[in-house]
Amino acid sequence: MDADDMKRHICDSYEGVTAVDGGGDVFLVYDPLGDLPADRWLPFATIVTGDHYDTASALDRPGAWRLNIGLTRARYLSLFPTPPAAVDHTRADTLLPHPVYAPQHWVCVVDPGPATRELVSELLADAYDFAVRKHANHRRRRPAD
Repeated sequence: MDADDMKRHICDSYEGVTAVDGGGDVFLVYDPLGDLPADRWLPFATIVTGDHYDTASALDRPGAWRLNIGLTRARYLSLFPTPPAAVDHTRADTLLPHPVYAPQHWVCVVDPGPATRELVSELLADAYDFAVRKHANHRRRRPAD
């Protein structure tokens, strides 16, 4: 599966997802009505295809890309209860703490493949469910127009 396949998979699998493309990267946002203002576009997953934001994964290699997934604190800590001592963020098909956003409970996989397929599916579902809950909570708190 390449980055385009992953984008299609997420958009086809999860209702209400908007894919915001920017500079070859994709930001996947839960926006079921298509009416969220840009300042509320908080992705639950991103697909990064180059070293635009960080160089930890060396994504400027041919064909390299990284799937990033935002999790709840509890889910993140179930995967990484203590911070790993040293992480090789160039390692393919391995779930890792995000090189920059791990403190915000993000994980990543460079070139997801068979070793992470099932876990990536579970984590995407978790991240999507969390995005749906956050969206619903925001709608409930928002004053009526």
